[in-house]
Amino acid sequence: MVSANNWKGRSHLTWSDIESQVKVLVTKIRKTGFEFDNIATVSRGGLVPARLVADHFDVKKILIDKNKIPPRTLFVDDIYDSGDTFNRIFPLVLEPKSFLYATLVARKGMKYPEQLVYAKKTLGREYVVFPWDKLESNRNSKHIKD
Repeated sequence: MVSANNWKGRSHLTWSDIESQVKVLVTKIRKTGFEFDNIATVSRGGLVPARLVADHFDVKKILIDKNKIPPRTLFVDDIYDSGDTFNRIFPLVLEPKSFLYATLVARKGMKYPEQLVYAKKTLGREYVVFPWDKLESNRNSKHIKD
């Protein structure tokens, strides 16, 4: 489950949480037996987790914001929330059978695609704040009424 550091419907993850979740995610990726040549991601939430996962697999190059996802690609993101990112990325995959989508967090109660592997599930519908998006979260919270 995601960290219990929950404030006003938000769950704030620490760098320590992230390091632990990356280790869990890497273990789960290895257990799938999926062999990949590439790691890809989107430049917003996925950049930091992709870099951390790449370190574990000794991958030196990460494909970012590509219009085509080559065969044998591991796609890394921070959260599987609504499924929007997956649904936007999956049509770009050249060989869907050789594609794995890995996230640190998956929204509890969602229908997950078979290509998804994740480290942890949320406790519920709380908004997950990652260390790399604290400023964005703070800006957005000013527009939300309690």
